[in-house]
Amino acid sequence: MSLLNIRKDDCHLDFLSLGALIHRLDPGVIPFRKARSVDIHVSGGEYNVAAGLADCFGMKAGIASAMVDYPIGELVESRVKEMGVKPYFKRFQHNGVDGPNIATVYSDRGYGVRPPVVFYNRANEAGAMLKAGDFDWDEIFGQGVRWFHSGGIYAALSGSTSGLIIEAMQAAKKHGAITSFDLNYRPKLWAPIGGLEQAQKTFRAIVENVDVLLGNEEDLQLGLGIEGQDVESSSKLDTRAFLGMIDRVTDQFPNVQAVATTLREVENSNRHQWGAVVWCQDESAVSPVRELGVIDRIGGGDGFATGLIYGFLDGRELGEAVRLGWAHGALLTTFPGDTTMARLHEVEAFAKGGSARVQR
Repeated sequence: MSLLNIRKDDCHLDFLSLGALIHRLDPGVIPFRKARSVDIHVSGGEYNVAAGLADCFGMKAGIASAMVDYPIGELVESRVKEMGVKPYFKRFQHNGVDGPNIATVYSDRGYGVRPPVVFYNRANEAGAMLKAGDFDWDEIFGQGVRWFHSGGIYAALSGSTSGLIIEAMQAAKKHGAITSFDLNYRPKLWAPIGGLEQAQKTFRAIVENVDVLLGNEEDLQLGLGIEGQDVESSSKLDTRAFLGMIDRVTDQFPNVQAVATTLREVENSNRHQWGAVVWCQDESAVSPVRELGVIDRIGGGDGFATGLIYGFLDGRELGEAVRLGWAHGALLTTFPGDTTMARLHEVEAFAKGGSARVQR
């Protein structure tokens, strides 16, 4: 039985996220300066969770975002529909020259000792233009939504997106939805709009409205300004630093009912040690640690959030919920791209200790 007070009535949506949709250009293991071709992945830190819940876990999931009426927008919109995610879009017209745009993220996969490199073109991005008042949240949440989610990547895009997140969270709470937020602190995104100081101010205002917080000890320290030990001096698989910060988090944000994170020790681009931990209302649970053979690490954290949220929504025990998140995140790193290609039975099998023996 879930420790969270999640709606059990027949709702229009199990899950709704708010964030920017992007298209990621992926040259595989080739660095961009030598690339001749790319794969195109439709992604977004917040959207990836909705896509995973719909496509893998069979939940009714939606995305509130911006959509641009031009060919890239058509590509993105078709992929959203393909994943079974219900769209709530504010539409923009492209002027044929400089936007508004669906943002481009450039990310190779690295290989071995060479890490992945990520950079952006988010100029004149439609998602960053969204602001409070652009969605009728009372109408959306009034139809019944069990869980609402957003994240730090979207909060970093402009001076208006954090206000939209807060507006949506307050409406979600009014209508009985659980709220979650992935801190996802990205220095590159915050640098043009005030850096770490502005990030902390923004995150703290948002987290006052959050039930379930996703982020590791570094996110908690840098994103929220909560004191902790030197994260660089401890093993990334050691849960003590993370669990040791929970009292400080809940002292400052007593509304937070659960905090969870992945645990990742990167040996090289294709070999990671992988675990996860969750705290919820004075209970905690830790996954096993498993060595992963990684094809594409982008989206693994979103995959963890997806499985964990499914576990809560489905009423699983805390230990089972964290293992579902851990298993789905692990499987997601074995696929190219940012969104899931896993099936629920595969996630559950791995969560229970399944192997990679050939299936005949």
